[in-house]
Amino acid sequence: MTTVQTFIHVRGLRLAWIDFGGAGTPILALHGHFGRARTFATLAADLAPDYRVIALEQRAHGHSGRGDGDLSQDAYVADAAEFVRRLGLGPLIVLGHSMGGVTAFHLAARHPELVRALIVEEGGADNRPPHIPHPVLDVSDWPRRTATLAELRGRIEAYGIPDAGYFLESAVEHPDGWGLLFDYDDMMASQQALVGDWWAQWLGSACPALLVHGLDSFVLPTAMARQMAERRPNTVLRELPGCGHWVHDEDPTAFARAVREFLDTLERPGTNA
Repeated sequence: MTTVQTFIHVRGLRLAWIDFGGAGTPILALHGHFGRARTFATLAADLAPDYRVIALEQRAHGHSGRGDGDLSQDAYVADAAEFVRRLGLGPLIVLGHSMGGVTAFHLAARHPELVRALIVEEGGADNRPPHIPHPVLDVSDWPRRTATLAELRGRIEAYGIPDAGYFLESAVEHPDGWGLLFDYDDMMASQQALVGDWWAQWLGSACPALLVHGLDSFVLPTAMARQMAERRPNTVLRELPGCGHWVHDEDPTAFARAVREFLDTLERPGTNA
């Protein structure tokens, strides 16, 4: 399975993406804040060969450009919509984690012709206090450079991050030491832009949807996840014990199983089954 990163120009912006390959049913995968396209490598392997995961590295993340600095949900959604059109794969299944999940259900509401099913991992319909006590992770004073990767991990974890592995997907060695690819000010601005009431967008599509929730999550409250499933028709909720916000990392086997079980209920393109 290939994990080669390539680039595409979308809306005047150079975006990185990974096509994990195969001839299976395509799935567009959208990472969350601080994430990378390659975070979906394990899921892609677990779903192959029946499904072909195509992961977009969203603006201001990883090796993608930041453009004019617009980090609104509108910008992320417009990028994803044009990316799908450029590849000519719509309507397709769209999977997103956290911010990527919010982008996914915005995309389904705004462009139903591009999305035939949704998989949302830990993306909430109301990202405001007091529903979400701390919707913004303050990274403004995280280390810019360290002498070693181990030091970078230790200093990030010293801020109360139990496992910096997710963030270290963006770690690279620069001439002056180890640092993260994303700009800290950009990440603060992007998180602030995600703070809002997104119920209208969550309820704005009718395609089949899977909502995956980690019962130990500090980001998506269980009560909200259950309300999201109850209020939106054609939605399945899977609650995974022992998992927090990063379900795909914390229990990749259970996550892949939940995703595949949902996918297997969908009508395959070109069939009447």
